[in-house]
Amino acid sequence: MKKIIFTDKAPAPIGPYNQAVLVGNMLYTSGQIALHPLTMELVLDDIETETKQVMENMKAVLEAADMTFGNVVKTTIFIMDMGDFVRINTVYGSYFDENTAPARETVQVAGLPKGVNVEISMVAVK
Repeated sequence: MKKIIFTDKAPAPIGPYNQAVLVGNMLYTSGQIALHPLTMELVLDDIETETKQVMENMKAVLEAADMTFGNVVKTTIFIMDMGDFVRINTVYGSYFDENTAPARETVQVAGLPKGVNVEISMVAVK
């Protein structure tokens, strides 16, 4: 059975999708960008601040499904500039235990929604 996950502590969807979908014990999140959930304004001060907002949005979605970053088994990171990888990775890594960190791919892309620099999606399991 498919259960839609929604929280007002993460940005509301800006299209025909949901923040996350829970199927059995598997959670599939939509990509999060650095939209502040209360103002829906982009947080683009620098790449570290932008990445932190993305991860905080993802944290809120995980919590809405009664999960944490410890439940995450796979992430996908889309970035505009591979030159930002180290700085993004430092912030991203601070949310995980390195010994149990999820599988991941990081891909440089030609464009992201609203002109942001980073978007992250996750798969988690209870």
